[in-house]
Amino acid sequence: MNLGYACINMSLSKEKPKVTTNRSMIKRTFISKGIDYASELSILNVRDLIKIIQWNENNGIKFFRMSSDIFPWASEYKLSDLPHYIRIKHLLSGLGHLVKKYGHRITFHPGPFNVLVSPNDNVVENTIKDLSNHGEIFDLIGLSRTPYNKINIHCNGVYGDKISAMDRFCKNFERLPKSVQTRLTVENDDKESMYSVKDLMYIHERIGIPIVFDYHHHKFNTGGLTEEEALKLAASTWGDIKPVVHYSESKSLHENNDTIKPQAHSDYISEYINTYGVDVDVMLEAKKKELALIKYQSTNTLLI
Repeated sequence: MNLGYACINMSLSKEKPKVTTNRSMIKRTFISKGIDYASELSILNVRDLIKIIQWNENNGIKFFRMSSDIFPWASEYKLSDLPHYIRIKHLLSGLGHLVKKYGHRITFHPGPFNVLVSPNDNVVENTIKDLSNHGEIFDLIGLSRTPYNKINIHCNGVYGDKISAMDRFCKNFERLPKSVQTRLTVENDDKESMYSVKDLMYIHERIGIPIVFDYHHHKFNTGGLTEEEALKLAASTWGDIKPVVHYSESKSLHENNDTIKPQAHSDYISEYINTYGVDVDVMLEAKKKELALIKYQSTNTLLI
């Protein structure tokens, strides 16, 4: 079992100069400074991504979720139009060689505005564009066109009828480029009105994409399955690829504060992660990122 963390390295972000892959700008700045400035920020983000991967290797961490903000306002231009594109392309290729040399697993989790189930074609078109950018980035890095390097999303909507919504998901899946289709996964939700692992089997059986099991979400939307049943059902959808699961705990419970939404993620992890004998890679979604991972490892060394 590999443990991973998402997007931000808190240790490196405290350094001067700050190491981050989330340099961006407000829309007004993008309008005034345009693609030239976006390109400058992008190349800095890519350079710092390499630093994060090297830090992960030095600290025995083999699993990392890349930030979707690495290319600011990427929906407004083609990556190949960036003034620094050739340099960025070489840097991403070098990153890919490093990732393969170290045996790291790299994934994406695009934001909730990606809605393949939407009945609004403008929303679907924007989703296809955003997901296509993610697929292109992974291709530039040279990552496998398999769910090992997953691009994970939620359905993000029911629109009164889950089956019809999931039918639209499957139909719109066919509009995605192969760079996305071959990597796409779907995740269970944290509201009863949304999609449980059991619900998502409908999508898996239609188009074959794997299901990412989220422990914390399952507590709020079981679909009538136990945690073990849901984990094993989701894991069964991955074929020969090692499944990914997400793990977090309730901030409300950690801080004994019922004014905090129970679905909110805690800073650290206090419980042992029970994988029920299934070999999985675990993406920790604790707010303290790699610090939570390191703390968990230090207290569960004999169990990992």
